[in-house]
Amino acid sequence: QEQLVESGGGLVQAGGSLRLSCAASGRTFSVMGWFRQAPGKEREFVAGISRSGSSTYYADSVKGRFTISRDNAKNTVYLHMSSLKPEDTAVYYCAAKDVPTIATSERRYPYWGQGTQVTVSS
Repeated sequence: QEQLVESGGGLVQAGGSLRLSCAASGRTFSVMGWFRQAPGKEREFVAGISRSGSSTYYADSVKGRFTISRDNAKNTVYLHMSSLKPEDTAVYYCAAKDVPTIATSERRYPYWGQGTQVTVSS
């Protein structure tokens, strides 16, 4: 049974950095993505990466500050977050899909982790 397990969340000051990890058990997925959901808001796309890692896509709100990467030997995807802002505070979710196109809609991702909290203090 496929499982996605996130780790690395926590409390950080504005301007700081944090790295999230998502370990996938069972197999290597084609596309991996990160989404986030802030209190009172809908879940939104953050970043996605292709199987080879050669293609990535970012939400405008995080472009230039966040970097997504993956290590297929470890079945793990990472989200390195820098220059963090209070508005980045959210529960961050790892997601995966088998169709080999990066999608920004959460409906395209059948596999999800349980989420990890990221809190950025001002």
